[in-house]
Amino acid sequence: MRNGMFPLILIFLLGCIAWTAWRFWQILPFSGWGKSLCVSLYILCFLVIFPHFAWGDRMPMWLATATYEAGTSWMIFFVYALLLFALLSLGRLVHLVPASFLKDSAAGSCTVLGILTVLLVCGHLHYRHKYREVIDIQTEKPLDKPLTLVLASDLHAGYHNRAKELSRWVELINAEQPDLVLFGGDLLDGALRPVREGRYDEVFRRIQAPVYACLGNHEFIAGREGAEAFYRQAGIHLLKDSTATACGIRLVGRDDRSNPRRLPLARLAPPDSLFTLLLDHQPYHLEEAEAAGIDFQFSGHTHHGQIWPGNWITDAMYEKAFGPHQCGRTRYYVSSGLGLWGGKFRIGTRSEYLVLHIHN
Repeated sequence: MRNGMFPLILIFLLGCIAWTAWRFWQILPFSGWGKSLCVSLYILCFLVIFPHFAWGDRMPMWLATATYEAGTSWMIFFVYALLLFALLSLGRLVHLVPASFLKDSAAGSCTVLGILTVLLVCGHLHYRHKYREVIDIQTEKPLDKPLTLVLASDLHAGYHNRAKELSRWVELINAEQPDLVLFGGDLLDGALRPVREGRYDEVFRRIQAPVYACLGNHEFIAGREGAEAFYRQAGIHLLKDSTATACGIRLVGRDDRSNPRRLPLARLAPPDSLFTLLLDHQPYHLEEAEAAGIDFQFSGHTHHGQIWPGNWITDAMYEKAFGPHQCGRTRYYVSSGLGLWGGKFRIGTRSEYLVLHIHN
């Protein structure tokens, strides 16, 4: 994105926020002070994210967590409030929605808030459910034995996905009795403080299989050196422009493309008689894996847009934004992520982990 576009995007965003706030003012059936209180609360939930990003690591943990969750959840509420008010305004223009429904209206207010509440409650429950995607691969390359791998990306452990939540995910992973566990980047969210103070490393050490991972862009946001130290403390083998052999297969892990000096894939994955699996967080230039003779690539990053209509945007941005894919003999899976950044809602997308069976 060019720097010159940022002021225009910011002005547009602030305009949309002001418009939705005005629409709430108009539709609420309260007196002036009641409207002021509700709209002020709406704006406050937007503003609290800024002190979190500025001073979150210096706040008490409960306050840092509350401001993060309130501010990022507000973003989801805002998106659907904007879409809903736009739809109602269009209905008003074509005379399908009466003017009285949008001004000082108890019926209108209950309808708007009811729809938004149901949407967010269902979206949160949908996020809590973790989908188990299974892929079976038969290979001609030699294997020591049939393998079961669990792969996951975008856990975003931090202020919102805390130790208790991570423990539940570790239980899901261990229930598969995998030979290997692979994380495809963004294991951390954007801050090291919660993972250190919460001793999240102890949670990851409960995984009952060897664990390998690559970096994602959020490890760079959190601080690369601190993130790598956390990986070591958590017993996770970090593949950063490097390879390893485990359970008779070749694992290749790329540094995230946030590093402009990361090595070309062709230098990391020379032709090999072993089954070769690539971890590359961001699913750009998928043809590189095919050219390098990779058997399977696992990526994440996109979250598949996280909420509708974000999935339409990611589908337009990436060659493959979600799900299985194949080019030549190379198979791919782009995961929508086990966790997510920000508000805990999945609408039109899903949270998932992949169970990969490899056999001859």
